[in-house]
Amino acid sequence: MKISCMRTDLVSSISNVSRAVSTKASIPALEGVLLKAYNGKLNISGYNLEIGITTDMEASIINEGEIVLGARLFLEIVRKLPEEIVNIETDDRMVTYINCGNADYQIVGMSSVEYPDLPTFEKTDGINISSKILKEMIRQTVYAVSENMAKPIYTGSLYELEQGVFRIVAIDGYRMAIRSENVDSDSETSFVVPGKTQLEVLKLLTDEEENVEIIIGQRHITFKIRSYSVISRLIEGTFLDYKSTIPKEEKTSLVINTRKLMDSVERMSLLNNDRVQSPVRCKFHDNEIRLSCASAVGRANDVINNDIIGDSVEIGFNNRYMLDALKNTDTDEVKMVLNGPVSPILIKPVQGDSFLSIVVPMRLANEN
Repeated sequence: MKISCMRTDLVSSISNVSRAVSTKASIPALEGVLLKAYNGKLNISGYNLEIGITTDMEASIINEGEIVLGARLFLEIVRKLPEEIVNIETDDRMVTYINCGNADYQIVGMSSVEYPDLPTFEKTDGINISSKILKEMIRQTVYAVSENMAKPIYTGSLYELEQGVFRIVAIDGYRMAIRSENVDSDSETSFVVPGKTQLEVLKLLTDEEENVEIIIGQRHITFKIRSYSVISRLIEGTFLDYKSTIPKEEKTSLVINTRKLMDSVERMSLLNNDRVQSPVRCKFHDNEIRLSCASAVGRANDVINNDIIGDSVEIGFNNRYMLDALKNTDTDEVKMVLNGPVSPILIKPVQGDSFLSIVVPMRLANEN
């Protein structure tokens, strides 16, 4: 293999692809990136047997071929090169020569035969959506994905397509996040995408209106984002019937400034840390929200004046879970719905139903 390419393009491609590279693998080739030079393109791939990221970039191909190079070392070398044009050449002994300006490197590569094939699968369905919208949808839900491997199905998000609505649902047992968007599709399908995959996809998505294609198979999924493809297995299992868990009543409701409520909860949070976790006590009564938090560190109180419709209620919640929900609303105001001290807290838009966040309350000890 013998090629020339732009250093900035190479750095960008290796940086993105290498996030799917194993740091410690039983197969040494998985700690590298696979370079394939054919038909005027340089294809670079990283794969850890769960997630694969691959991309095509422009390059001048003098001799076609392929090689596996250690991802970490290769990236560091390319980052430090002095000029813009990089020349890469390999010989029959898998020695790779990297030349740029007056800088020369020789590093030992591995045969591409040792690199496992990325999954290929038959397409069963697909979704086309703008990068900006998908970025918002993942960001506003992935925080609620479970990290507990005891129930693997909840370490991913449910992707659901029905009646022209694309929905992402994440749940970890203590909270739930739902984000919906209308799409031009007659398909009816659902599948569960690992949280780790979504985080990698999120890093590649931009705020542009460019199209992202989601290719769905029986056990795998591919996100096509610009020149990149992110390939991942899907999580098998039965996801919670989340619709049945959403309370239909509205015994207590209010519209509140998101920033004002976040600031107050953050003030209460100062008494909590990794070792101390006390609930934030919140009393909704007579157009007044009284917040308090008591822990081994001390006690804090705050009051927000706000219109409240319906019954008075006192409820407790985890400060971090509430802040995560509020931070990811992206709206100046939110509507809060409560149905008693032990029923989930609902946070939704003032108008419409584009998102829904649910926080499970914490039981409060009686105060003397």
